[in-house]
Amino acid sequence: MAGSAAVVLLVEDDRSVRETVADVLAEHGFVVIEADSGASARSLLDERTPDVIVLDLGLPDVAGLDLLAAWSSAGAAPVIVLSGRSGEYDRVVCLDLGADDYVVKPFSTRELVSRINAVLRRSTRVAPTGLLHFGALSIDTDAREVLVGSEVRSMTAKEFDLLAFLARSPRQVFTRAQLLHNVWGSSPNWQDENTVAEHVHRVRRKLDATDRDRWIQTVRGVGYRFVAATGDDHPAR
Repeated sequence: MAGSAAVVLLVEDDRSVRETVADVLAEHGFVVIEADSGASARSLLDERTPDVIVLDLGLPDVAGLDLLAAWSSAGAAPVIVLSGRSGEYDRVVCLDLGADDYVVKPFSTRELVSRINAVLRRSTRVAPTGLLHFGALSIDTDAREVLVGSEVRSMTAKEFDLLAFLARSPRQVFTRAQLLHNVWGSSPNWQDENTVAEHVHRVRRKLDATDRDRWIQTVRGVGYRFVAATGDDHPAR
């Protein structure tokens, strides 16, 4: 974002909430484009690519989850979900669909600004590129593709980022707080550390490891580390 203001697409049908949030974001230096429906949000995305999308799930014309799934799949921009539902199930569903963060209503505008900045820091961080190869597991950080043998394993952006981050430092143990900081650009003050555990579970499931610690090992009371078969702990690049 150096040299230019970050563009935020704010999708919120409640006019008073939308105007309040837009004013606060503008005061913090963001360029805000506003949409009051799914249709208007789609039209705006056809005209301009934002740096981050703030999406209220309760829209009048389309299911917010459908928009989230479509935008995450297309890589339109990082998405921060706004929702009145605080349950774990709702948060997990949104993370599964590719949300970068989940903010429960009512929320502090100051907190939302911090979360937007955290997402932008993560999305603009330059990551090492190349191919990481551990026996049957290959992680192509340029193509953002994971293969086990010759089979491609589909992952959300966050699942890929988590696996790639751990794989770049084999056998190094990271706490959940460290993973929140390095992968999500967040912290336990803003985001539940269970987010990390949920993503680890999904990555393991998608890798189809018969041994749950085959690739990502739980270090009890500490966190997680990437491990591979004996002799495969050093990635071929």
